[in-house]
Amino acid sequence: MKILGIESSCDETAAAVVTDGRTVLSSVVASQVEEHKKYGGVVPEIASRRHCEDIVGVVDEALEQAGLSLEEINAIAVTFAPGLIGALLVGVNFAKGLVMVSGKPLVPVHHIRGHIAANYLAHPELEPPFLCLVVSGGHSHIIEVRDYTDFRVIGRTHDDAAGEAYDKAARTLGFPYPGGVYMDKAAKEGNPSAFKLPRPQVDGCPYDFSFSGLKTAVINLVHNAEQKGMSLPANDVASSFQQAVCDILSPRLMMAAEEYGFKKIVLAGGVSANSGLRARVEKDCAERGYRFFAPPLSLCGDNAAMIAAQGYYELTVGHTAGMDLNAIASLPVDDPILSSFFKSQ
Repeated sequence: MKILGIESSCDETAAAVVTDGRTVLSSVVASQVEEHKKYGGVVPEIASRRHCEDIVGVVDEALEQAGLSLEEINAIAVTFAPGLIGALLVGVNFAKGLVMVSGKPLVPVHHIRGHIAANYLAHPELEPPFLCLVVSGGHSHIIEVRDYTDFRVIGRTHDDAAGEAYDKAARTLGFPYPGGVYMDKAAKEGNPSAFKLPRPQVDGCPYDFSFSGLKTAVINLVHNAEQKGMSLPANDVASSFQQAVCDILSPRLMMAAEEYGFKKIVLAGGVSANSGLRARVEKDCAERGYRFFAPPLSLCGDNAAMIAAQGYYELTVGHTAGMDLNAIASLPVDDPILSSFFKSQ
């Protein structure tokens, strides 16, 4: 079954064709990083406008690379939540237009479910159930993946996501946007013990995260040094910060795996590309005899192949939508509203 996937939740306009949720026939991504770099972050209005300009060409190229016409596609999957509302609307409405002219099923895909599904493309042997740590610019979750379309969040951030904290710390240190990449490179050259940074805990929620205090600690550290006319070694600050992030994320993931009896551990999301985090989780898994899975770097960021992959599994259980499908800016991956929405179609 060939699924055309469309992704436009933030600042990448993407389209891809995937067969049976596992084999990528094409994957095209139009990135806006260079344009948003001058502002130090994504400007929603600009992102939406660029999606409008790029989406036709991106979808046409994905079909051409796959060697398929729209008529040969079995269904159209699109990210409908969560994300920047204006950006999401471009993808959703374009997908609905394709459905109108082709008569193909419309499959709404939750963005986080898509990130998890990126692992199916890289690891043919991976099947639920497993425990997944999703870390990105807007999300930090420990998710129990019971089945391809059955999820339960058992840990989440109470404030900032890990990726957001990375970007804010990077900006404070003077690194260009997107800061996470530069922080990772700098961390490899620094001393992870150079600065004592907090590892916040959430009372009564052993698997939840909090990154606001860590982010603020780095900002205060740099600003206090500047006020004294001092310059801090950026590599050491980055390395100390990255060590703190790993100390927050991996131990909670391991505790959850032990309590809930999981032997398969999966990483997903944009921050899963971080070399320090990948190495730490892989090491902790190896020490406990757990199997570790992570997507290749090309599938860590936003892309449409992951949306098409998850779209296949949503379609197999009848999760389709009508022409009244709308974009939703914020929606938990295990929200009951999501399940009832699918059932109502």
